[in-house]
Amino acid sequence: MLHGLKVVVVMPAYNAEKTLAWTYGEIPFDIVDDVILVDDGSRDRTVDEARRLEIRHVVHPENRGYGGNQKTCYESALREGADIIVMLHPDYQYTPKLITAMAGMIASGHYDVVLGSRILGTGALRGGMPFYKYVSNRFLTLAQNLMVGCKLSEYHTGFRAFSRKVLETLPLLENSDDFVFDNQMLVQAIRFGFPIGEISCPTRYIAESSSINFRRSVEYGLGVLGTSLRYFLWRAGKRGDALLDESGRRLPATQPRTGKQDG
Repeated sequence: MLHGLKVVVVMPAYNAEKTLAWTYGEIPFDIVDDVILVDDGSRDRTVDEARRLEIRHVVHPENRGYGGNQKTCYESALREGADIIVMLHPDYQYTPKLITAMAGMIASGHYDVVLGSRILGTGALRGGMPFYKYVSNRFLTLAQNLMVGCKLSEYHTGFRAFSRKVLETLPLLENSDDFVFDNQMLVQAIRFGFPIGEISCPTRYIAESSSINFRRSVEYGLGVLGTSLRYFLWRAGKRGDALLDESGRRLPATQPRTGKQDG
């Protein structure tokens, strides 16, 4: 609990056997009430490792994609009565030690979305971010700030915290099941007027951490630009868009429940 609010960490996992224990071991359980891991059809022993660590988990028998994984993560967190939800990759690329600060920014009531930005500060390249990813990150962020009319240091971090209201409001079922889900969700948060805060997050690329290849990075970049264009046209009144519409499909309304789930 943090200021009387239930904090749940969700971890979208795919082949995270080697890094899960490191990540889980740094979670600040003095304020985190629960951790939910969603395994997306891993081909290694991620689920066995989750059981060994006694992490509550859900298993997708078949891979549903990064976005599809997150949809299950957030629905599960809502069912558990979460007030603050922190999305943490189990590949040890982001430090769990910042969860307290990120959740605190949500609990303060000033922000509904908090991003762990690798670009704030000067450590992205020193932390091992490939140069081409750094350059594309900066280019895409500049393009999005111009097209979306916002000012963020990074749209592409996978370390995020949300208030419950965000997950109940955004039409997340309209989003892609692929990697561009993250970007669509952030643009939705901007469209629905949720205050967004950022905190500097150290960059940490290690051999065991997951990373999409160059081809998939290009596909993601095109998807990001497409999402920004959709928002630009919607804001200009040129077209309707279920991704940005109040009537878009949301996560199913759920009631809190108790008890451990073992997928």
